[in-house]
Amino acid sequence: MTATNLQSGVAAEERRGLLLSIFSTVDHKVIGLMYIATALFFLLVGGCEALVMRLQLASANNDLVSPEAFNQLFTMHGTTMIFLVGMPIFAGFANYLVPLMIGARDVAFPRLNALGYWMLPLGGFLLHYSLLTGAAPDAGWFAYAPLSTEPFSSRSGIDYWILGLLVMGIGSVVSALNILVTMIKYRAPGMRLGRLPLFAWMAGFMSILVIMVMPVLNAALVMLLADRILDSAFFQPSRGGSALLWQHYFWIFGHPEVYVFALPAFGMISEVIPVFSRKPIYGYGVIAGSTVVIAFLGYGVWAHHMFAVGMSSGANIFFAVGSLLIAIPTGIKIFNWTATMWGGSIHFTTSMLFAIAFLFQFTIGGLSGITFAVAPLSWQTTDTYYVVAHFHYVLVGGILFAIFAASYYWFPKASGRMLSERLGRWHFWLLVLGFNMTFGVQHLLGFMGMPRRVYTYADEPGWALLNLISTVGAFIMAFAIGLFLVNVVMSWRRGQVAGDNPWGAFTLEWLTTSPPPEYNFERVPLVRDRRPVWSLDHPDKADYKLEKTPEDRRFKVDKARVSAGFFLQSESVFFVILLSSFIIFNSRADEGPTADSALNVGRTALFSILLLSSSLTVWLAEKRLQKNDRAGFLRWLLFTIVLGLAFLGGQAWEYTGLIEDGVTISRNHFSSTFFAVTGFHGLHVFGGIVALGILFWMGCKGAMTAGRSAVFGAVSLYWHFVDIVWIAVFCIIYLGVFS
Repeated sequence: MTATNLQSGVAAEERRGLLLSIFSTVDHKVIGLMYIATALFFLLVGGCEALVMRLQLASANNDLVSPEAFNQLFTMHGTTMIFLVGMPIFAGFANYLVPLMIGARDVAFPRLNALGYWMLPLGGFLLHYSLLTGAAPDAGWFAYAPLSTEPFSSRSGIDYWILGLLVMGIGSVVSALNILVTMIKYRAPGMRLGRLPLFAWMAGFMSILVIMVMPVLNAALVMLLADRILDSAFFQPSRGGSALLWQHYFWIFGHPEVYVFALPAFGMISEVIPVFSRKPIYGYGVIAGSTVVIAFLGYGVWAHHMFAVGMSSGANIFFAVGSLLIAIPTGIKIFNWTATMWGGSIHFTTSMLFAIAFLFQFTIGGLSGITFAVAPLSWQTTDTYYVVAHFHYVLVGGILFAIFAASYYWFPKASGRMLSERLGRWHFWLLVLGFNMTFGVQHLLGFMGMPRRVYTYADEPGWALLNLISTVGAFIMAFAIGLFLVNVVMSWRRGQVAGDNPWGAFTLEWLTTSPPPEYNFERVPLVRDRRPVWSLDHPDKADYKLEKTPEDRRFKVDKARVSAGFFLQSESVFFVILLSSFIIFNSRADEGPTADSALNVGRTALFSILLLSSSLTVWLAEKRLQKNDRAGFLRWLLFTIVLGLAFLGGQAWEYTGLIEDGVTISRNHFSSTFFAVTGFHGLHVFGGIVALGILFWMGCKGAMTAGRSAVFGAVSLYWHFVDIVWIAVFCIIYLGVFS
């Protein structure tokens, strides 16, 4: 074998080893970088879709693309940017940084973390596979009914859209659970909640929002999929369904989703500005507290997206006031960041330039957003390009600029090398120019009456010129982002060596090497204040005064139970949406079967008693396990499984009788909502039985001991939850509590 062949073989083996390590890694840092790389790939995809749309709109009466193709581009662009760029890039930063920032050596559930990531490319593949079928989704990224229902969109694109979003939604919840449990259980000694770095604080509330809002979308998606495939009628007005209900469900998800992006962006800015101002953050407690307020209010102001649909005056006033209130905690942060810079020794690095630009552009987006809280103004600007301008000033002018600020700041930590400041400044100024050219003029187009979501427009005075400016700006933006990607590739390979803490930063990720080792820290650091690295480097100026061992205030409950608790909160929201649909549709007269005419309440009550009894038996099994009574544990666990199977048998008996009587999911609204609610509850019971069966098998093998009772406790908690949900289902559907 020649030397050349030998080198080629070694290189091929190294490539195979690299691919194997990527596909099998559970290192949170590698997974974080994979999230970011995936998001950057889809940023290019979504950006190309946007450029084609801008070319189509560059002149009046253009015919570059057909209306059908434009609708597909519009739908894919919005979906890609929200679900395949925005959410994963923040998940990537959180995965990489949060364990380092809190002094942890790993995340709570490394394998689950890897699963959460791989759901992302799978969902992205399902979404984009629709392009290969020639039937990309074309109902908009919001998929308003009835446009997204089968009579109006009979091709398979919407089905792929639904399946892709469901898969990505599950992955998002898994990732969020991991971040939350890691923060609660794996903080270094002395890392109290009040000492968390603000990015970690914001990432935690981002995760809470994901857990609470993704189930809303998932529930709406399964109902829409049932409409399309099983011929139910949740959102088809021609069959008595409610297209307006889809809007409510979508925006209950969609508006808090903005804060899923905004909160970690706020955290990034809160790390960058103090370091390059050489000052601690001004008003740490106020920033952290306002985050809680934003997360709370953000969940309750969704209907300001719907002022034009004809809600009551009372509803309009409620959502208008809520929308105005949420501007207060958001505005407070702007003052905190400005006060941090005031009097500081500001270093105008590329990262700091992006942070300062964020303040200006996000403020513009926020102020334009306040106008939508005023219902009369909202009526005038709804569905115009003013909305497009506002939306992009928040998500691009604000959040994308924060991401770039964070990228220049933390790139040395991930790579060990510095990004080029010279290329970075070109990137910054071109992006500022291109962004404001693209979206600044769209405010004017909105005031001039140009509607959004149109593939072409008439030659109205001024429209063509402003659209041309917008299109030129979009290409300048694209060039600027291309410069950034070139900078990343060149600097990763040949950039200036960074050192462990090139910025003189404050937080724990800068205490370890650049890049960090697989285990993060050789020794778990001790934390005595909010700037632990600064205090170590400047002991004479340390924030703390007394040398003492920090008190360990970490949450004492086992991580399995903590994760189960957060998961069940998510599942609770899912069932609340399904049960709400049942109440809404069955509170009005409807032809066909009803609960009174179709259901055998007495028979179901008997099987309900069996299911509820299983909560007692699973509790007894847990107690036996804690006492290392293997025989008692297996006996009570087997009894629980049998009771669960008996309940499912009773449900199958009920379903068989209903179908024989012609009561199917497509019959009327009672049957659609009944099968949706009880069917998904049955799936949860079946999932619980599978989990209990695995634990029973492990118990038979001697693998379940008192030392692993926390794992069983988490499954037991899930089983109790299933029983509690059934109580609600039985009362609402069978007893008609709300009828």
